[in-house]
Amino acid sequence: MQLKKPKPIRRLLTAATSTLLASTAQQVVAVEKTPWQVDSAFLYYSEKDRVTVYEPVVAVRKETGDDEFIGVRLVLDSMTGASPNGAIPTDSPQTFTAPSGASSYSIPAGETPLDTSFHDTRAAISAEWEVPLDERLKAVFGGNFSKEYDYTSLGLDATFSWDLNQRNTTLTTGLSVSQDQINPVGGVPTGLTSVPTVVGVQKSTQGGDESKDIMGLLLGVTQVVGPKTLLQFNYTFADEQGYLTDPYKLLSVLDNSGQLRASDPYVYEKRPDSRQRQALYAKGMHQFGDDVLHASYRYYWDDWGVTSHTYDLRYRYELAGGRHYLQPHLRYYLQDKADFYHYSLDDNNIPAYASADYRLGDMSTTTIGLKYGLVLGESHEFGARLESMQQKAEGDAPFEDNTAVIFQLNYSFLF
Repeated sequence: MQLKKPKPIRRLLTAATSTLLASTAQQVVAVEKTPWQVDSAFLYYSEKDRVTVYEPVVAVRKETGDDEFIGVRLVLDSMTGASPNGAIPTDSPQTFTAPSGASSYSIPAGETPLDTSFHDTRAAISAEWEVPLDERLKAVFGGNFSKEYDYTSLGLDATFSWDLNQRNTTLTTGLSVSQDQINPVGGVPTGLTSVPTVVGVQKSTQGGDESKDIMGLLLGVTQVVGPKTLLQFNYTFADEQGYLTDPYKLLSVLDNSGQLRASDPYVYEKRPDSRQRQALYAKGMHQFGDDVLHASYRYYWDDWGVTSHTYDLRYRYELAGGRHYLQPHLRYYLQDKADFYHYSLDDNNIPAYASADYRLGDMSTTTIGLKYGLVLGESHEFGARLESMQQKAEGDAPFEDNTAVIFQLNYSFLF
């Protein structure tokens, strides 16, 4: 097996979709006895004064028969730092109890309340089996399992692809199901009930754990427009049922004067117990000599009222000699808030559902970055990516702006 320079656009797509880490590794051409393809990566993500994530990933893939492959992917996330709890800054210090109720933390006046007890480790494994069902029909069957301190997820999926029109058109359909179990520290709080402000006071709970079920559907078409141009269109649908609330988020409740009410100034958030998500995705790839342009757009909407637009642009520029490349990246994300998003609540008008989670508010995110890749010998490739993310509130969601640095190293090889 050897690595070669980029080929026409159709083969570029094949390489991109078969690499589990979505790396930009060069084309891999099989010989009779295929070795294992190994993709490894280490991701560092750090928000200013907030969450830091360390994530090593290893994925292996091997051809076990005629166009038949198996693959396994392992992920380990370590998350530490401080996360916004949903309360608003005030002109006086605030004290909050930790989710366990056994300790507390204080926030100085004028600062966004951050839960400094936030930390977690997640281990995940996924496997897939890709097998041809006939000359033009391919299936990929997969499963995944992940475990956190307070969260467990188990899922299965199947994807089928049909090649038509002399293999210039590919139709894809996929189905996935998963079941998640949530076991929050201190139990599942009853939505919109008071948050204890004194250590040792018991919060109102609706049990020790909850669950949710997710069903997903994918419909897609990929079309080769010419020897150097390819287009892809996808529609995705997901139905979520069960416990969809974040058990660690809360809201501030204000009185008629606009100040925190004297008694029970905070309540736990509450979200609907069902959610239907939909998205349309379009991607184009065009080859300019040895260089490749990737451009995509995604429109998302759901029955919570959230809508979003995502624009993504990448350009892979091959340096002299074909062993190095640079890939600048620009991404812009714009989101409209959920129907039940509230920066804070009015003491005289508590709704049926409410959340102050900034991830459900009006916001925009701009990401700018650059990746460098280097081919080392016949079967090794190294890459390094550095990006800067700027996230800010839009509309009437005046949460504090957020910035992050993203750094990733990846190394791919055959053995």
